[in-house]
Amino acid sequence: MAVPKYNEMMLPILQRLGQNEDDDALSSKQIREFVVDYFHLTEEDRAEAIPSGFARYMNNAQWACTYLKQAHLIKSPKRAAFQITERGRQYLDRGKTKISKNDLMEFPEFKAFATKGRKKTGPEPSENTIVNEGSKRQSDTTPEDVIDQSFEDINNALASDLIDLVMQQSPEFFEKLVVDLLLAMGYGDSRSESGTVTKRSGDGGIDGIIREDKLGFDNIYIQAKRWDPAKSVNSPELQAFVGALTGAGANKGLFITTARFSSGAKEYAKKQHAVKLVLVDGNELAQLMIAHGVGVSVKHRYEIKGVDRDYFETESE
Repeated sequence: MAVPKYNEMMLPILQRLGQNEDDDALSSKQIREFVVDYFHLTEEDRAEAIPSGFARYMNNAQWACTYLKQAHLIKSPKRAAFQITERGRQYLDRGKTKISKNDLMEFPEFKAFATKGRKKTGPEPSENTIVNEGSKRQSDTTPEDVIDQSFEDINNALASDLIDLVMQQSPEFFEKLVVDLLLAMGYGDSRSESGTVTKRSGDGGIDGIIREDKLGFDNIYIQAKRWDPAKSVNSPELQAFVGALTGAGANKGLFITTARFSSGAKEYAKKQHAVKLVLVDGNELAQLMIAHGVGVSVKHRYEIKGVDRDYFETESE
């Protein structure tokens, strides 16, 4: 048989996770083994690969889990493992015979994920725009549009996975991650102490310090908070950080978090004059990690080539 598409896998995977009455999580490997058994995939089916070389059935199972997780029907309590949520159990009680990406659009969390980065004037995301379904293109999109949107879908899913993994680490790990990210972005210098994490006790509200320039003329002071992504950082937290900066004689501060910033917090940061305060929320943090290669690695590179018209026009002159 042909390797089932990701949307054909979503309901069986959700049902399988729903069979665990004790809510034990299944590993990604166990889910892949279930997919092989459920769909009776042959050795030839399992060997079929996408252009990157990754097995197609594994790739589709991974996307099925990604979409179910974005709809909060399943969750990932630990690395490379999934379990059903209460919402997922309630969804199964509806007696669905299949699940499509469009079905998941009823959940605001999934809709926000699926429409992130799309132009408001563009079409709603559909089955046609997902990776591995490029042959079913919308009539008003070019091949480049499909590739660009698929790339964005992949990055959005990666960003979500990164924040999940960060939340499973310790606060100390997060503070080190932030310093590593700033170093990767070009801050600091060649000296080993150009970026440091302060000690947990007596840090005065300062979690890290990094040199802004190569000669060490100025420092950036960091507050790093690994907080629930669904929560908001409010102005009182920023006021406390500004107080810590003032106490340290600093005039530049970075408040970086896995959570969000409330409108009041953003307004407070804009009004600061004595202290330059930069805010980075969970979404921007994940995108910066992707852009600067922190906690990620390249799976595959694609090149899109076009005709070099100058080459051909030279001969005709």
